[in-house]
Amino acid sequence: MSEYFVDKSGCKAQEIFPGIQIRTAAAQKMMLSWVDCEPGAIVELHSHPHEQVGVVIGGRARFIIGDEERVLQPGDLYRIPGGVPHKVIALDDGAQALDIFYPIREEYL
Repeated sequence: MSEYFVDKSGCKAQEIFPGIQIRTAAAQKMMLSWVDCEPGAIVELHSHPHEQVGVVIGGRARFIIGDEERVLQPGDLYRIPGGVPHKVIALDDGAQALDIFYPIREEYL
């Protein structure tokens, strides 16, 4: 594998919740996860100390972050400060997103 270029197909796939699969590329201090969500799949309510920002790149999903709720579609951005509870529900045909975390989440490597 190249030190600078990452082939998504070479990244280890992990199912972090039923129907939610990620592939991750990490640097020293931050990481990017490609997220594939099957229709109706749920990222259960949780929080973590890591900052998270992302963009929906396909499909639609209902995001609940803190006390706000919104349906996002391709091109919509989101940010989740560390410690804030959040949940995601994939709609219709599922959803795809890119998540960026700081610092890296060791459990995803």
